[in-house]
Amino acid sequence: MRMYDLIYTKKLGGALSPEQIAFWVKGAADGSVPDEQSASLLMAICWRGMTTEETLALTLAMRDSGKRMDLSAVPGIKVDKHSTGGVGDKTTLILGPIVAACGVPCPMFSGRGLGHTGGTVDKFAAIPGLKVELTDAEFIRSLKETRFANSAPTGDIAPADKKLYALRDITATVESIPLITASIMSKKLAGGADALVLDVKCGPSAFMKTPEDARTLAQSMVDVGTAHGMQIRALITRMDAPLGWAIGNALEVMESVEILRGEHGDSELAQMSFRLAAEMLIMGGAAQTLPEAETKVQSAIQDGSALETLRRFTALNGGDAKALDDFSRLPQAGQKVDILADQPGYVTAIDGRALGLLAMDLGAGRKDRNDVLDLGVGIRVHTRVGQRIEKGDVVFTAHTKGGYQLKKDAYLATLELKAGRPGQEPWLLDSIGC
Repeated sequence: MRMYDLIYTKKLGGALSPEQIAFWVKGAADGSVPDEQSASLLMAICWRGMTTEETLALTLAMRDSGKRMDLSAVPGIKVDKHSTGGVGDKTTLILGPIVAACGVPCPMFSGRGLGHTGGTVDKFAAIPGLKVELTDAEFIRSLKETRFANSAPTGDIAPADKKLYALRDITATVESIPLITASIMSKKLAGGADALVLDVKCGPSAFMKTPEDARTLAQSMVDVGTAHGMQIRALITRMDAPLGWAIGNALEVMESVEILRGEHGDSELAQMSFRLAAEMLIMGGAAQTLPEAETKVQSAIQDGSALETLRRFTALNGGDAKALDDFSRLPQAGQKVDILADQPGYVTAIDGRALGLLAMDLGAGRKDRNDVLDLGVGIRVHTRVGQRIEKGDVVFTAHTKGGYQLKKDAYLATLELKAGRPGQEPWLLDSIGC
């Protein structure tokens, strides 16, 4: 085979065979295919798209470029969750312990953050001592003993995805439904779970900006998972503001623990996390109906078993479990600065992306993959869409390094205020799959 022929075929809108796709992926991973040819094919895919069959072939080739986790030693139906992410998205820290406490094994591989969106691994890293890169044996032990395991993926999980994603990142080919699908699903299929719940976010603070684009991506991932024989369900969720009150790693641990304590139960973050957990319980066989599953979720919060599961997971993997009860043991910022509203009105929008960039400037996110995070800094959001605020109200608290000079106008510019109360939009827009 010649890469030239693959590029030419896709340039004209033709379909590639599974053998051609496997040839390319293998060559991209081992270096036998030059980067410029891979970049050219990525651009042709971005332009021309892929069929469901091509997308599945690409997913499986990327999955098979490395090892696959064998979780057969863990009894039960193993259920994973993936979120397309966004500013303040900390649902994994909440739903993982809930699902495990309800008896369903929950194996999860999570990523580190780059840019304005935080990574789940970085949030867990804010718990002092917690090991966030587990060996296979440690991962399986955590899953057996606590029914919950979370780790950064090792370098031998879908290595072709890492190579191709790095090329996509510098060639403006990230925004392609087939390429996004293959990137996400190759790692999920390699992770060894039996079932998967997807949280596909849309809105100004999410990667997919419109419900239509989010549905297209969700359907693509559901089609690939179903073709592979995996139980899979996707929820389309709205994200037009930061999710929850916390932006920043230690702050997001605090908010997650508070929800597991039974606080903020009516918040959008809590309701979203509880619904995702309920869907996972149904897939894991712990409940037959959504009302039954939701009752079990609430019981795990009320009896403390969900928070106790997080404590056990933390202690088992070297972390300071006492920090979950005493937040002073978590990383702390050098100073706290309140930002006050400069005018009254109803909050009609909060620019989550802009707040995420401001948090990144504080040190909560990476501008470059090699940046070292300050796990204690971040932003506390004191308002929400639909709320009435008055001039002088505290709308944000910036947790910063000592002596950091804050540009308060940039924070106030993230708020859109109007005289009239806005209508309330539902956070759950649609669902796809079994």
